[in-house]
Amino acid sequence: MDAPIPVDLAAWPRREHFAHYRERVPCTYSMTVEIDVTAFTAALRASRRKSYVAQVWALADVVNRHEEFRMCLTESGDPAVWPVVHPAFTVFNADRETFACVWARYDPDFAAFHEAAAPLLAEGARATSFFPQDTFPPNTFDISSLPWASFTSFNLNIAQDADHFAPIFTLGRYTERAGRVLLPLAAQVNHAVTDGFHVGRLVRGLEELLGDPAWVDA
Repeated sequence: MDAPIPVDLAAWPRREHFAHYRERVPCTYSMTVEIDVTAFTAALRASRRKSYVAQVWALADVVNRHEEFRMCLTESGDPAVWPVVHPAFTVFNADRETFACVWARYDPDFAAFHEAAAPLLAEGARATSFFPQDTFPPNTFDISSLPWASFTSFNLNIAQDADHFAPIFTLGRYTERAGRVLLPLAAQVNHAVTDGFHVGRLVRGLEELLGDPAWVDA
């Protein structure tokens, strides 16, 4: 596993913001958007690739483009950046009406990621423990799916953990409006490391990636 790279505080433009939102006003915030996935869902219908795995990879691909979503703390408590982060995602067990959390190593090649991650869906759906895998690396971020409901607002509260810097994403059920297919997406982030500008940039990157889904069957 690659070690996190310490941030050069003297040159970091967000040094004051980090200190303010970690020490004086620790807070997280959430943003919920609807992503146009019309082209993405059409590509998946013509493919044998799994929709959830494709959603997870797309989020992981955009998250790994930006340091703000790969932040952590060193053992000495200083801010640092993981070279890469891997998606951890929930898988529902219908018989038990609960879910498992599994993770897959991020690969910039979607086909390679899909080959490794797709079997985890079946394994997770049968799992009887929350974390069924033997190992779980620290450089992960969380994705949950709520395919039973669409939503226009979703807020996840993390109690007493102002140093949880990894983003948390929640996906909802597709909805159709005016001939377009929309995917609800909620992003929960820590203001110490992530501003609204950064979330907006991530959303735009995700919209562009899902709007040109040639990678689905590449």
